Amino acid sequence: MNSIERVQTVLAGGIPDRVPVDLHNFLMTAHASGMPFPDFLRDGEAMAKWQIRLWREFGHDLLILESGTTTLAEACGCGVEYLPGSAPVLVRPVLDSLDDLDRLSIPDFASAFPLNQNLVATRIVSREIGEQAYLLSRADQGPFSLASMLLGLEKFLLALSDPKEHPKLHALLAFALETVYRYAVAQAEQGARMTSIGESLSGPDVTSPRMYREFEWGYACRLVERLRQKSIPLAYHICGNATRIVGDMVATGSAVLELDYKCDLSKIKEAARGKTTILGVIDPSSVLALGTPELVAAKVQEELSILAEGGGLILGPGCALPPATPFENVHALVEAAHRYGRYAPDGSLLSARSTSPEGASGE
Repeated sequence: MNSIERVQTVLAGGIPDRVPVDLHNFLMTAHASGMPFPDFLRDGEAMAKWQIRLWREFGHDLLILESGTTTLAEACGCGVEYLPGSAPVLVRPVLDSLDDLDRLSIPDFASAFPLNQNLVATRIVSREIGEQAYLLSRADQGPFSLASMLLGLEKFLLALSDPKEHPKLHALLAFALETVYRYAVAQAEQGARMTSIGESLSGPDVTSPRMYREFEWGYACRLVERLRQKSIPLAYHICGNATRIVGDMVATGSAVLELDYKCDLSKIKEAARGKTTILGVIDPSSVLALGTPELVAAKVQEELSILAEGGGLILGPGCALPPATPFENVHALVEAAHRYGRYAPDGSLLSARSTSPEGASGE
């Protein structure tokens, strides 16, 4: 199989020749370019050039294009600071209160900065290698997280706990949903085969499962369904330990769940089995950025032994790789996936067979 066939087979619930590999490496590409991060992350041509260059270096199956978590918020009028060695951060919401919703308008993605540069990057990567690698271009934050940025985190969290504010809060979430949806479609129109959203604020590390179900889950379901009508699969990312809500995440119908190494791997595998694909979940910092190639290979084997059986896995980091992640560790990730992630037709791993009593006796 080639990379596109491999990923599409997994998404369809089939068994590929081996586990596909992704790299969540937008910060690595910025670091490798040698450009100041603020310049790089605002330059679609540079982002595309270095994504392609690192794809040629590592040979991963799935590319993830993005420039951080604030692109939609900035385009909607929020204040953003571009940092010298990391992703941009929000410094000022656009709304003073939920009474200011009439100040919001959906940006023109063709001209609104920095969305237009992300679309440039998607278009170039799709044109240059879109028939060789599977391209996922992010639609940035999901409705819950985008709404929190537009209002400001403190006011947003207070509104969640105040029933009097809930009607206006749902109006804000509806605006955020429409904005995310249109940006997702714009990414697909530039050649992305899949899009994704980040909703880490809605996860159990920050928000209770009850609040998640009331203010996030329904909007995620609507986004999935609207994108499905346009044949655009969605990957759904929540950082931290999302084990308590993974069943709800599966029930959104998302094609992929991007999950964190903090999750209980056995439980997320059981919840996702036969229903969706797990993407991740190697620790990007302690293992991939700070570990050794030997540790990386060992963690790949450990994850494959739990998550790969029967298909349904795209192997990679559980979140963004730090900028200075050593190239040798990324090579170790890809090489270990190639070595240990090969499938038999029944969905078992050939590496597991070779170490079983039957394999040892010459099956």
